Amino acid sequence: MNRRQAAVARLEERIGHSFTDRELLERALTHASVGEGAAKVRHYERLEFLGDRVLNLMAAERLMSLDPEAREGELSRKLSNLVNYRACAEVAREIGLGEALRLSPSATKVGARESEAVLGDACEALIGALYVDAGLDAARAFFLRFWKDAFAELGGVRPKDPKTQLQEWAQGRGLPLPAYEIVEREGPAHAPIFTVRVTLQGYDPEEARGRSRQEAEKAAAQVMLLKREGPL
Repeated sequence: MNRRQAAVARLEERIGHSFTDRELLERALTHASVGEGAAKVRHYERLEFLGDRVLNLMAAERLMSLDPEAREGELSRKLSNLVNYRACAEVAREIGLGEALRLSPSATKVGARESEAVLGDACEALIGALYVDAGLDAARAFFLRFWKDAFAELGGVRPKDPKTQLQEWAQGRGLPLPAYEIVEREGPAHAPIFTVRVTLQGYDPEEARGRSRQEAEKAAAQVMLLKREGPL
């Protein structure tokens, strides 16, 4: 199993769905750049088109279920926040979608694997593929699982992230703000792993790893919180 095949296997494990139609999955993960100047390659743009419609349907359905009294204007505003490319890119990063994408060397070189626009489009294509492979229930299960935080944020009840919690914990004790620094970056350029150290006056530093600097900083803050206070 090569590196990309391993990334695809991890992706299926994270989303909790093993595709019956393997060609469909491959198409959902193939960027249009792969077919440039070569034999025609089936890429994800048509699945992205379908996935966008399926995502809008599921988000609208869920919004109406959660707030039966909401006006159309409010529903539309919330819907746009749930289904824009930034929201989709956030989910794509969470499931490691970028690592599984099939890109041309030129697209890889210009950073397409980390591009919010590419990740957002690919996430919609994956939703379209889930719908085709296993129906609306499979697509809905994915949506409800990975958009849970986005819905909580719309409702104003999203839990504070570990960095915010640690900052407030320090301020409550009259301490300077925590400081974060990258101590190591390893792995290939398209899938780096960051090690971040967090320091807080009067306490031992803590380290943690993540697929992005932000993810590693949150993980390090969580480690420090757990060691100082236990689960918050």
